[in-house]
Amino acid sequence: MPIGKLDHFSIRTMDVEASRRFYTEVMGFQAGFRPPFKFPGLWMYNGSQYPETTGVVHIIGIDLNDPQGLKDYLGDRDLDTLSGTGTVDHMAFTATGLTEMQLRLKKHGLAFRERTVPSLNLHQVFFEDPSGVTIELNYPAAEVQQTA
Repeated sequence: MPIGKLDHFSIRTMDVEASRRFYTEVMGFQAGFRPPFKFPGLWMYNGSQYPETTGVVHIIGIDLNDPQGLKDYLGDRDLDTLSGTGTVDHMAFTATGLTEMQLRLKKHGLAFRERTVPSLNLHQVFFEDPSGVTIELNYPAAEVQQTA
């Protein structure tokens, strides 16, 4: 079960613009391509990464007037947790060996969710660690076709 490098981290926020300013002005990142998800947000890239990766930070906006797209994709979170480390939504890693990971998660009785990202050749597996931290593993979408 080879797990690769840390891919990105995500932050849920009520103020996408403040996060954009921080990550561009303070960190020196740039906003770039983001698939057409059904919730607001930005993908922030670190210089030469763009457009070769999925970015280093994903800003996940919370639209109180239409929260369903975010709830459907990543699940619901209590708004009271959006401070301190509670703002970190999940950690993501690139990986290979989708079938092996699915079997391992089942063996350990861990519930998991899978998604294929629109516009990208990427299949995602989400699950939680014992502390409730969400882990995302990103596999080439071709691995799904091999298991079908």
